[in-house]
Amino acid sequence: MEQFVVMKASIEREDFSSRLQQALRNADYSPDSPTKLAREFNVRFAGRPITVHAARKWIVGQAIPTQEKLRTLAQWLGVPAEWLRFGDDETPGKARESDATSRFESDDVKLITELQRLDEHYRLIAREIIRMLARINPQK
Repeated sequence: MEQFVVMKASIEREDFSSRLQQALRNADYSPDSPTKLAREFNVRFAGRPITVHAARKWIVGQAIPTQEKLRTLAQWLGVPAEWLRFGDDETPGKARESDATSRFESDDVKLITELQRLDEHYRLIAREIIRMLARINPQK
């Protein structure tokens, strides 16, 4: 019975790895670079950063991230967290255009992080500048 549990856990990790690699490819990221995965994940995750070693374990199917990290991965890659963790009959394809607009590039995430470090006065000024720029340069 114990061997069955170990085999099931191994299969779950391998299946998660396959879905993660697919989601990375669909979001135009290489599934072959744990360094890039760790870097891109860490700019989006508010908690303690992951190591390249942890990212490699996710990619090769040796570990599954915590629920909090899983949610961050799913949001970043534009897939449902439930699908990323457990899979289902439907495989998400590339993110729809409306989903793509909700995802940020790495530089945008860094800028948001910097904005959050400002005191309230400067945050208000930065927000007003962004709103002004958006009004004078609307998206079509």
